[in-house]
Amino acid sequence: MRDSSFLTLMLSIMASGAPAGLSLGCGSESAAPASHADEGGSSRLDASDGLDANHRDQTVTDGGQVVDNQSRSDGRPAVDGSNDPIASDGVDDRSVTDTRDVSASDRALEESGNDRGDSGDTGAGPTPQIPSPPLPSVETDSFSPSSSIIDISDDSAIYANPTTPELSVVIADNKDDITGGVGVFDMQGKLLQFRQDGKIGNVDLRSGFPLAGRSIVLVGGNNRTTDTLIFWQLDPATRQLSAPIGLTIATTSPNYGFCLYHSAATDKFYAFVTQETGTSVMEQYELGEDAGKVSATKVRSFDVGSITEGCVADDEMGRLYVAQEDVALWRYGAEPTAGADCMQVGAVGDGHLVMDLEGVSLARGLGTSGYLVLSLQGDSRFVTYDRETNAFLKEFTVGSNGSIDGVSQTDGLDISTSDLGPGFPKGALVVHDGSNTGGVTSNLKYIPLQ
Repeated sequence: MRDSSFLTLMLSIMASGAPAGLSLGCGSESAAPASHADEGGSSRLDASDGLDANHRDQTVTDGGQVVDNQSRSDGRPAVDGSNDPIASDGVDDRSVTDTRDVSASDRALEESGNDRGDSGDTGAGPTPQIPSPPLPSVETDSFSPSSSIIDISDDSAIYANPTTPELSVVIADNKDDITGGVGVFDMQGKLLQFRQDGKIGNVDLRSGFPLAGRSIVLVGGNNRTTDTLIFWQLDPATRQLSAPIGLTIATTSPNYGFCLYHSAATDKFYAFVTQETGTSVMEQYELGEDAGKVSATKVRSFDVGSITEGCVADDEMGRLYVAQEDVALWRYGAEPTAGADCMQVGAVGDGHLVMDLEGVSLARGLGTSGYLVLSLQGDSRFVTYDRETNAFLKEFTVGSNGSIDGVSQTDGLDISTSDLGPGFPKGALVVHDGSNTGGVTSNLKYIPLQ
């Protein structure tokens, strides 16, 4: 999230190009030598457009394979798996199937009351869609600010309860410098619980995390007050978060964004965290357990290039999407062995995107169908991309609906395609509203899917 003066400055330079020192491409691994040669001997991606001088008309896939952009009749990069079936992380993009023995985890997930994903999936039939026009039916209560800074709401993570959908909740961060923390809202927007645990930057969740011999719903975030990772356990029945359950896990400083990943290839859980300043180092941590607490070991680190916050992982396809705020939406491999190579999904100035790129989330459909949703704080719009091909789909804004004001200065978001109870039988898109006309502070708006 940026303040208005910064956004004005950045928008003013768009026509004349990026200022000196602003990286416009994918990052390099922090531990990599300056020669930038990857294991296959091909050159790293050029900072100006995400491709080296020999591949300006080509695209690099998850596995580092270069494909010709002209291989599609519409000129889009061939990234649907036909030219890059096996990514460097070992995930077959042609037909991603979870071959793990999930019987034990399924039983544990039945106890926790959630499916394997963070925001659910349709299970069958077409992926629920964002309506046109997309209008909010619910808005959340406001957090209490400690100062005149009222834009303290931001990111969200939807917990879809498959056995009792009406007990589904939205978990959201509070970025107040003094009284920040994490809140739990019901599907009517009522604040059920608030924990003052620090200035939380972003939040995400995954079910099925093994801890102390049980399978739990793990909620995580980055604590900007202490520059650490922070984790809680969600009780699906009481809809309450526990006290923090992790060890003290120091991250890059100052940390900024956060998301989780549950690998379908290895069944391991990971956390990603970004840096606010410099080249915005992105770190990947493998999560585990130490004496009943969540532990984390850093397994990967690379430079994105400039300020980056929003990210989302596609567990089934082994992909990581990263929103470099002033530059582009990038796709990386999500496995720790994937390195720093990436593919550009969309770029500022391409006719669809403007600065400032913020929250990004994934609407999961049957198999690998679905779509990505990205928020643009620069002009309060949202854009969507196909999950499999990453082709641009559409753009939209969220208007007012009766007493609920429209969405502006949008930042974080989440989307679920699961049944979330009355009013949201096909899921919901939850978005941040920075202005929240008439409210005490910024808040979240819920849009039913159809």
